[in-house]
Amino acid sequence: MIAKTWTAARKMFYRARGYYAGSLNGLPFRLDPYHSKFWRKAAAGSWEPETFAVLDAHLDKDHDYLDIGAWIGPTVLYGAAKARRVYCFEPDPVAFRHLAWNLELNQIQNVSAFSVALSQQVGLARMASFGGEAGDSMTSLLNDGDHGSDVVTLGWEDFAKSADLGQVSLVKMDIEGAEFDVLPQLIPWLKEQRPALYLSTHAPFLDSETRQERMKTLAELLSFYGTCLEDNGRASGFETLTQERALTQFPTFLFTA
Repeated sequence: MIAKTWTAARKMFYRARGYYAGSLNGLPFRLDPYHSKFWRKAAAGSWEPETFAVLDAHLDKDHDYLDIGAWIGPTVLYGAAKARRVYCFEPDPVAFRHLAWNLELNQIQNVSAFSVALSQQVGLARMASFGGEAGDSMTSLLNDGDHGSDVVTLGWEDFAKSADLGQVSLVKMDIEGAEFDVLPQLIPWLKEQRPALYLSTHAPFLDSETRQERMKTLAELLSFYGTCLEDNGRASGFETLTQERALTQFPTFLFTA
């Protein structure tokens, strides 16, 4: 009872102050107080340390970062401190509101944040969270549930024609299963530019009858890369994209030239 009361009191204090004082991989940030539990986990180093290692390895002040599926911004905030410029996409309106808040709290000026979903074309689409709650990092174009919202979609080619992407050194894509439709749109540009690609896959969100074939298609599309590392080094090779773990879990793959 005392612990619950103390936790509630801390949350009230953070919200009254207007921010949570935390850190991401050792760098200090002011962070939105409504996700203090997550920010504490991140500050403790128990949230995706392999992701921060990838950001450290592939970002510098001479290159740009493209974050597709930014959520509330942990990788965007950290990426902004490492890269020259950050382009990021987060279509979930609840998550984007907190992303924008976190950017404002830290007075970050080198991030272009877009509240749209990358897709095949300009339009409208319905998206909802597989977790059942808006803004919970599981919102997907594969789910058009009643608890979702309509979002604007933007074709990759339309965006690429308008932005200067010639210095992008890293692309992170984590879009809850929409990668199977969105990633093919990026292939010509990826082949030309060869940035590192950090791709989270979500085969379990697909029908069991089609998931292996669709993962195989991803492997074939990305075969122009020189290396494929699963979860930043625990396994390697393009065949890992069609093995049991990739079909039943949500691993992340790092592709480099």
